[in-house]
Amino acid sequence: MIILEDTRQQIGKHKLKHEYFEQHGIVVKRTKLWVGDYTLPTDQSVCIDTKFSLQELISDICSKHHETFKRELLRAKESGIKLIILVEHGEDIKTMEDVYFYQNPRKHEIRWRTVNGKRVKDVISAKAVDGNQLYKSLCTIRDRYNVDFVFCRKEETGQKIIEILGGNIYG
Repeated sequence: MIILEDTRQQIGKHKLKHEYFEQHGIVVKRTKLWVGDYTLPTDQSVCIDTKFSLQELISDICSKHHETFKRELLRAKESGIKLIILVEHGEDIKTMEDVYFYQNPRKHEIRWRTVNGKRVKDVISAKAVDGNQLYKSLCTIRDRYNVDFVFCRKEETGQKIIEILGGNIYG
């Protein structure tokens, strides 16, 4: 099996995925993709965009990266490409519904500082996105752009990519 990987994927940052691909005889060809990070050379109607964590996804949705992310969503939709966002988060997030209950550690980060000689508690990211807000945003993106969100552990990402692209590496 051959899969395509976007050249914007940083070399060396995806070791677990590449080890999985190598162990299962999957050849990875690097090329610039129209959308996403992974697809098949013979059928690019499904593309996978990987996110390292929920924090990266939050950054794409709720920060200065939003316009770039939105342009990719629009390119996929207008091109008839089914875009799957594969989020490598961990055991606690397996479904969209799990996102609703996500406790963003940045939202509750507390630091102490001294103001006029007194110690003052300061919540660093009081406005950080919580699970409820993120869940609503994901639902909007899903419905507006026909995007699916899939969640997995980092160790499972290579296998999930192959499953989503329809690869049968066992038969």
